[in-house]
Amino acid sequence: MRRPERLVHVCAGLVVCVSLTEVLREGLADRGIALAFAALIVVGEVTRWTGARVREAAPLGAAGALSYALLGADAGAATRHGAAQVVAIVFAAALLGCVPHTVRGLPVLDHLARRMLCTGFAAVCFQPLYNQGVFGAWDGPAYALLLLALLALTALCDAVLAAALKHFRTGWPFGPILRDELRALLGIGSAVCATGAVMALAVAVVGLWALPVFCVPLLLTQLSFRRYAAVRTTYRQTIASLARATEIAGYTPAGHAHRVAALSRAVGRDLGLTGRDLTVLEYAALMHDIGQLSLVDPVPAGATAALPAAEQRRIALLGGAVVRQTGVDGEVAVVVERQADPYLRQPVAARIVRAVNAYEEKARDAGPGGPLTALEELRLATAGDYAPEVVEALGRVLSRERLTLPQAG
Repeated sequence: MRRPERLVHVCAGLVVCVSLTEVLREGLADRGIALAFAALIVVGEVTRWTGARVREAAPLGAAGALSYALLGADAGAATRHGAAQVVAIVFAAALLGCVPHTVRGLPVLDHLARRMLCTGFAAVCFQPLYNQGVFGAWDGPAYALLLLALLALTALCDAVLAAALKHFRTGWPFGPILRDELRALLGIGSAVCATGAVMALAVAVVGLWALPVFCVPLLLTQLSFRRYAAVRTTYRQTIASLARATEIAGYTPAGHAHRVAALSRAVGRDLGLTGRDLTVLEYAALMHDIGQLSLVDPVPAGATAALPAAEQRRIALLGGAVVRQTGVDGEVAVVVERQADPYLRQPVAARIVRAVNAYEEKARDAGPGGPLTALEELRLATAGDYAPEVVEALGRVLSRERLTLPQAG
């Protein structure tokens, strides 16, 4: 395998093939129940989020798949489907629900692989034991706690799988990615698990009429997250527009702020930053040059790294003052203000912005061999100007991702 993530896709494919073969041989049990859950999963997949930075893109589809995997009865009558049928139905429904996203050119393989493997895990843990009567003595709160425990274990497995896929695809350190995934479980992940357990319990008592009733809370949650994501997107677009002010005014080259922000975020990930810290770093990198708007005479090519230390600090303080007036998070202003301080007194985000900005300026002005020359200059200056761990992380990112500076324009 040339790419490690292909192994995950192959494992998911094998699970699906075995399950489909078993269903074709044994036939489909409880067709009405299967169709009801399939319809729920299709709706959940069709309405999945696209383009938003959320952990679970299709919470309704995930809840439906998990509740079907942990379903043991329908209105008091024992169900007859097994783990293989659960995987087959979820695969067919998820595949159908992903068609609109595939037509739009959006990636779905990782999403489908995670869905199949995690649903299969939950079904294998529950269905054989339930059908053998192992859980017959479990009732009331004990049975509900059992379902929640299985769902929590499944969610942990999904978090590990999602982190591994992202690590394989991007080369980012596995530990910080896993911490991000586990932290996200406290948000939409807990809502998905709770809804999946409640739907399985409710269908067991009152039948399939419980599905639309208990989907409503998760639909409302999904709507709220969608609005939150839209607000976050607008907020970031506003910051990006502010960052372009220096380019429009002719103080910095076109695209400089976005190149620094992209490379800073990659370096931050390499150093283990996650979640909110990465967001603050990205916003600060986008706005790191905004203090130049207060200058009467522009710095040639916006290259502040070559200025005297006192002038760099003055521009940084001016930039922090501008950021505070825009209403952007105060942590972003702190990073902008301290980007020109001696690195031993800087927060990690300020160290990253300082080093990446210097690299971009030096590489841009050094000709064809600019990237290597700039990185070497930064390494020679780690004794006083740039944090050694940041420069080494920058070198790893450039080597791993083969990043070069995009052409301005």
